[in-house]
Amino acid sequence: MPLTEPYDDRTPDPGTVATGLDASGDGEHTTAPTPEAGSSEPEPVLPEPVRQRIVTLTAAVLPGLPADEVPVPLRRVAKFAPNRRARLGAPAIAAQLTADPLFRQRVTARVLADSGDLGAAVVEGTAPAAADPVEVAALAYLVRPTGWRDLVDASGAAVRAEADSAVVAELVREAEQRATRAEHDRAVARVEAEKLRDELARVRDELGQLREEHRVLARSLRETQARERRANELLATERGRAARAAADADAELRRVRNRLAEAEAVAGVARASAKEARSVDDAKLWLLLETIGQAAVGLRRELALDPVDRLPADFVADTLADQPTAAPANPSARARDTDDPARLDQLLALPKAHLVVDGYNVTKRGFGEMSLEQQRKRLITGLGGIAAQTGDEVTVVFDGAERMHGLPPTPRGVRVLFSRKGETADELIRRLVRAEPAGRPVVVVSSDREVADGVRRHGAYPLGADALLRRLARS
Repeated sequence: MPLTEPYDDRTPDPGTVATGLDASGDGEHTTAPTPEAGSSEPEPVLPEPVRQRIVTLTAAVLPGLPADEVPVPLRRVAKFAPNRRARLGAPAIAAQLTADPLFRQRVTARVLADSGDLGAAVVEGTAPAAADPVEVAALAYLVRPTGWRDLVDASGAAVRAEADSAVVAELVREAEQRATRAEHDRAVARVEAEKLRDELARVRDELGQLREEHRVLARSLRETQARERRANELLATERGRAARAAADADAELRRVRNRLAEAEAVAGVARASAKEARSVDDAKLWLLLETIGQAAVGLRRELALDPVDRLPADFVADTLADQPTAAPANPSARARDTDDPARLDQLLALPKAHLVVDGYNVTKRGFGEMSLEQQRKRLITGLGGIAAQTGDEVTVVFDGAERMHGLPPTPRGVRVLFSRKGETADELIRRLVRAEPAGRPVVVVSSDREVADGVRRHGAYPLGADALLRRLARS
């Protein structure tokens, strides 16, 4: 087998001739064998394992040689990593071993120093029976003692015998596997046959059961048909009875309708009598109210009370007192513990109601994304609509030490107040509630729990801001 082949750009010197080792790896051909200097015989054909072992031994000792003893083509190979040197440098190493006997002798000296007793035996031309034939052939090729060709040939024969034995063993193993699979398939087939026989027996049993069930169902069908005929006969009889009962019910319905008409006539007479009686009551009530009205006119004239153009809230807006006045007597007469938004319309429908609104509390809850000026404008405009619809007094209170600029014209019936310096809108709202006379309905809109509790103690009706916002949304 040739020992050399082209190796990238590290091809050996053109004068070098490959003779014994081949890096192609097929182990079945030679390329132009040239006898070694002083020898007339060509290089022997090396088995592939022997060739690879020779290259491996040479690659292992290559870095240990002095630099001047390493051929030029192998100096770069000597610098390769150990795991790459034998694999990538095999062509160059094989070429130098074949063409350079001096290099081979230097490699042989290093290899014999590491091979121990086996190397000594090969030098003497013998090989231990237990030695690896590949190792013996590789050492014999490098050392080349007397009869080394016989050792190489014997190694090739041993390698081929091992390969043949491996092939035979593989064939035997495959035959055994096929026999095992066949036996397994036969066992599976037997099991499947048993299952099929059991399944056939079960199907036969089920068929017998189905036939028996069919006979039972056929008998039940005949009995059911007989019962159906009897039921149809009974149905015809019941239909006749139902027709007679329906005729009787129609006659009874006509009688009931006649009695209903008579009752409606009696009820009409009763309604007419009640209307006449209610007219009498209305006349009495009108007379009473007229009397009370005339008495009130007389009392106003006797007390010499002039019409007023100012309301209690106007006095609270003008006062500069920081301390609240005393609470009116019996304030609980006006208090209502309710947060129902529907109560707003009911409370505004009371006579002379006064609506007090916590301005920023409502605007920041309903349209806080706007600027303060836009919030005030939107709320005051909406309250103007409520004042126009209900005719009630409306007061809206904002926090502020002085009057704000940019306010829209105040709608008719709406009073806009700002808390003074050192005073909050909550305190101003409580002063407004305390200033109202006992008995007047005062509605305070604020979601501030402290404000709601405070005005409730003074007889006002506290409602949440959502009630007013929904009322404005309907306007």
